[in-house]
Amino acid sequence: MRGIFAAGVLDLFLEKKFDPFDLYIGVSAGACNLASHLAGQHRRNFRIYTRLMTRPDFISMKKFLLGGHMMDLDYLWDVIDVEDPLAVKDIFRGRKKEYIVVATDIKSGTPVYIRPDADNCNICLKASSAVPLLYRGNLEVNSVYCVDGGVTDPIPAREAYLRGARNIAVVRTRPAEFRKKKGMENYLSSFATRRWPKLSMAVKSQADTYSRCVDFILNPPHDATIVQIAPEEPLKSGRTSQEIESLLADYDTGRRAGEAFMALWK
Repeated sequence: MRGIFAAGVLDLFLEKKFDPFDLYIGVSAGACNLASHLAGQHRRNFRIYTRLMTRPDFISMKKFLLGGHMMDLDYLWDVIDVEDPLAVKDIFRGRKKEYIVVATDIKSGTPVYIRPDADNCNICLKASSAVPLLYRGNLEVNSVYCVDGGVTDPIPAREAYLRGARNIAVVRTRPAEFRKKKGMENYLSSFATRRWPKLSMAVKSQADTYSRCVDFILNPPHDATIVQIAPEEPLKSGRTSQEIESLLADYDTGRRAGEAFMALWK
C-alpha cells in the first residue's frame, strides 16, 4: 500500500510530460505503478489504491486464517480487469524504451528480469507482486515459476547500472537511509516456502539483500549518479494499511517529491 507514494510521483511526471528515462525497472507494486505510467493512464494507480485495494476482500486476515490469501491478488486482478483495466497495448505501442519487471525464480532463489509483452504483462505484474506467505501461490512466466521480485532484488539500481544506465533515479517508499531488519515474517515466510530450499534461504536473507541494494545506492560506482525519490519521513501507510486518509496523504507526499526531483534533474 505504500506504493501510493510512487503513484503520486509518476502522476506528477505525466502531468508535466516529464520523461527523460531510457529504461524502466519495476518490482512488485513498483512494476504495477510503472505499467500504468507507461500506458499513459493518469491517476489509474491512485484509483486502484484508494478504491479497489481498500476493499476487505483484498487484504483479509479472515481469509488467511481459513487457508486463503491474506493479500488476495486473484481477487484484485479480477476486479481490476473489470473496473479499471490496464491499457496493455498502449505500453508497448511504438515504445522504444525498455521496460523490465523483476520477479524471483522459486527453484533457484534468484531474480528474474522479465521483458513483458502485451500478451503476458498482467501475469508478469501479478508474479512480481506475489509476496510469499501473504499470497499462497506462485505464478508461471515464460516457463519459470515466480514470486515477489522484492525477495531477491528489491531496489534494482545495480541491474540498471549493469544495463548501461549511468544517471539513475530510484523511487522508494522508505526514507533514503532506511534498511530492513530481519523479523518474524522472514522466518514464517521461509517456513512457508520450505518446499523450495533456495527460495526459502533467499526469503530468510531478505533483509541482508535489501541492505546491499541500499549500499549500492548510497555508494555508487564512480561513473554513475544515483538520485533517490524518497519520503523524508516514514509514510503514514504501512504495507497492508487501508486507511484512506493515510493513503491520500502519502499520494500528495509523492507528488511533492516528484516536483522536487524534477527541479533537481533539470
